[in-house]
Amino acid sequence: MEKPVLYHNDMSVCSAKVRMALAEKHIIWEEVHLDIRAGDAQKPEYVKLNPNQVVPTLVHHGMPIIESNIICEFIEDHWPSTALRPAASSERAVMRLWMKQLDDGMHAATGVVSTCVAFRHQHLARKPEDYQAWLANMVDTARRERLRSCVEQGLDSPFFIDAVKRFNKLIADFETALEKGPWLAGPDLSLADIAYAPYMLRLQHLGLDEMFIHRPRVSDWAKRLMARPAFEEGISKWVNPNYLLIFNRESQAARAKVKNILSHLADHPNN
Repeated sequence: MEKPVLYHNDMSVCSAKVRMALAEKHIIWEEVHLDIRAGDAQKPEYVKLNPNQVVPTLVHHGMPIIESNIICEFIEDHWPSTALRPAASSERAVMRLWMKQLDDGMHAATGVVSTCVAFRHQHLARKPEDYQAWLANMVDTARRERLRSCVEQGLDSPFFIDAVKRFNKLIADFETALEKGPWLAGPDLSLADIAYAPYMLRLQHLGLDEMFIHRPRVSDWAKRLMARPAFEEGISKWVNPNYLLIFNRESQAARAKVKNILSHLADHPNN
């Protein structure tokens, strides 16, 4: 039987959630790893598969499937054993609403905090002409200008404060939702939980776990996610040690900045 082929990146959170979904179902797949910083996603042969120039892309029997949430739903449709969607239609709707939040701004917020804290240093180390060419080749102009601010202004970028505020609201919503049970969309693990698993790890790596370590339900939920074998198989084992060096070096400053932002929010909740 032909194996699905996943075009992915080791540190991409969108790639990570697809890898975890595949791991939960014990699906064997072939990989094509793309170096995003080197512009692999902008090469013509990849753009034919994914015009959005992002990862991941799953190719199944020659058909490219793009957008990580859609890929996860495809995986569930095509390999339905070990169900990752709730049986109840109301719980499936809840699952999809959580996943939709990622596409509606949470993923962009993750890109902001990741770049402001850590990834900017990779870009600043490049030749200026290579950095400018990378920006110029982006098809999404809003993303281009957002990343330009994050790279060049770092923690002082206005996008950073807004992203921290958005994450803080999300995590408060998690805490409320988890009052009903151990998982986001019902009594069992679903694609909603898998979708957010790599984002929770990213917050830890960046030193931004201040936003959830004092919320007991969210903290316990994150621990349950990270204890799953599929988390190790699909996410942890792919963590790039070179990135961890940057995360560790920059996380202290990020933690201090976020603490100040959260303190200001507590004092001025309507701002």
